[in-house]
Amino acid sequence: MTKSEIIKAIIKQLTHDLKLFLEAAQAAHKAATHEENQPDNKYDTLALEASYVAQGQANRAQEIRLSIEAYTNLQPATDTHIIRLTSLVTITADDGSSRTVFIGPTEGGMKILDNRTEITLITPASPLGRELIGKGVGDYVELYTGTNRLEYEIVELH
Repeated sequence: MTKSEIIKAIIKQLTHDLKLFLEAAQAAHKAATHEENQPDNKYDTLALEASYVAQGQANRAQEIRLSIEAYTNLQPATDTHIIRLTSLVTITADDGSSRTVFIGPTEGGMKILDNRTEITLITPASPLGRELIGKGVGDYVELYTGTNRLEYEIVELH
């Protein structure tokens, strides 16, 4: 999968997610304003809670809109010597396991499937992203999770 195809897949997934969040926000708004949910007393907070959910869904929808815009305007880097935004990187851990990551501006944690390879979207602000930026093939990065130390070798860069 090329970088352009990865970006298109991200935009497609985000567009799908946006639709779901907008529908959820509308449903929560209807619940918040429905006559059956109007409070009977000061302790009845169902409508208030539904309005909080509606606002949260609307906020997430706005974040997704901004992410779609960011990926729509994103130009894949052509330099494959140094890891940067839009780099596609394969790393191998001490135990021999490997993973492929795509460095994007937002939406870290999203996964894209390329045949049998799972590509995880990370951002430069993530711990792994911070360690990878500026490195190249053959370099090592270390991550600490609690008291565990993980070392990865950068084996492939696109």
